[in-house]
Amino acid sequence: MSAKSAALRTEVLSLPTEERAVLAVELLASLDDDVSEDDPAEIVLAWGEEMVRRSRQIASGEAKTLTWSEVLEQVAASRSPR
Repeated sequence: MSAKSAALRTEVLSLPTEERAVLAVELLASLDDDVSEDDPAEIVLAWGEEMVRRSRQIASGEAKTLTWSEVLEQVAASRSPR
């Protein structure tokens, strides 16, 4: 991470939760430049392809799945003071 990115990260993390959430959504959306937001059919197709890809990963054992309890435990662990 560059010094500029690190400084920006520090600044962004100091923002209120709601503002960070809005920025996170916008940053993630900016990574999807290959899918046109103007064409809903293109978005549906892209999500369909992604679901097939993820389903194959689960079926092949490539992806590790978690139970809901395991997810909640991980979230609780990540939120506990270090």
